[in-house]
Amino acid sequence: MSRVFSGIDVGTSKICAIIANIGDDETIQILGSAVVPSRGVYKGLVVDIDQATETIRDAVMKTERTSGLRIESAFVSVTGKHISSMNSKGVVATTRADKRVTVNDLDRVLESARSITLPSDRRLLHVLPRHYTLDGTVKVQEPVGMHGFRLDVETHIVTAAAASVQNLIKAVRSAGVEVEDLVFNPLASGEAVLTDHEMNSGVMVADIGAGTTNVAIFNDGCVSHSTVFPVGGYQVTRDIAIGLGVTNEMAEEMKKKYGNVMSSNGVDPETQLDVGNKHTVSYRELNDVIRARVEEILQLVMMEVPREKRGQLIPAGLVLTGGTANLPGLEALAREVLGMEHIRIGMPAGITGIADHLHNPACATAVGLLYWGANNAEGEDKYVYEGLKTNPVSVLRQGVSRVRKLFRPH
Repeated sequence: MSRVFSGIDVGTSKICAIIANIGDDETIQILGSAVVPSRGVYKGLVVDIDQATETIRDAVMKTERTSGLRIESAFVSVTGKHISSMNSKGVVATTRADKRVTVNDLDRVLESARSITLPSDRRLLHVLPRHYTLDGTVKVQEPVGMHGFRLDVETHIVTAAAASVQNLIKAVRSAGVEVEDLVFNPLASGEAVLTDHEMNSGVMVADIGAGTTNVAIFNDGCVSHSTVFPVGGYQVTRDIAIGLGVTNEMAEEMKKKYGNVMSSNGVDPETQLDVGNKHTVSYRELNDVIRARVEEILQLVMMEVPREKRGQLIPAGLVLTGGTANLPGLEALAREVLGMEHIRIGMPAGITGIADHLHNPACATAVGLLYWGANNAEGEDKYVYEGLKTNPVSVLRQGVSRVRKLFRPH
């Protein structure tokens, strides 16, 4: 049976809203979407709630008009330098006399894993099980129904600044949309652009947006590491503006129209571009500025994996996505700078319907929110951000999940 999900990607340069029909085979039929320029958001953080609310509402209303449906709730992306992550383990003894693992045991071991000490101004965003161990048998994916005395779990935990998250939730709710759950940006992007083979083999995804670069490493089908860098395409634009003495608006236009980190698109590198005020620059000058900053971002990303461990941790390589991944020559530059063979640009996959402008790395997070909703909304080990636990939509989904557990055959 198909289900309808909505996603809202709140970014530094754009707000992307999507509503889609998702079938049992996980095919996504886009029913409506809209991309509008973002205001009130800086480096992934809401800095002006009124402006952010206005642009979110604009994107939602345009999506509703296209689809003919109302967006009552949505999965919402979250990013920013306030986000951090860690891996945590939990262990419990099974409680039944016959030592069969139950849903209650699963809840208890996950509660054990997330019982970490956090500062008063931070909250848990995600508690993601990587794998379970049952009486020494490692990498158990589904322990419920199996028999054992000791149940261990290894999780990946993502935390966020409470104030930053609450500002985001307030902006979305003020736009008339309930937040069904918050999803850390690279986890959503990974859902949209990575293959099952890459996730299982070991891969890194780097979503290079306008204000932030979000990184996640996947192994055995689960995230094992994630982080955020407060640099992105906006810094490239600022470098052009400062280096070439032009306005930010002109710098952004030049980046999109002429930018190429590897060549000059077959144009003579010394060809002059008129940037106004009787001032010209060459293609070479422009692209040298762009290349320098992009190289720095790529090297920053790969510092997360020591060179000697790349073959072990990310044998499937690096997938680059996000708006900055549209820069011509980025894939070739990454291979040259990082010395890696397996590098590609990640495009959202598996989408049909009204989706022409969504086949773009810039829309990876928005599309990934739909996949996240379909794959995780009713999971038995689902953790909902605590500030949303009174959300009636989330409560209903969890209730449905619990009923399914009661009647699950063992």
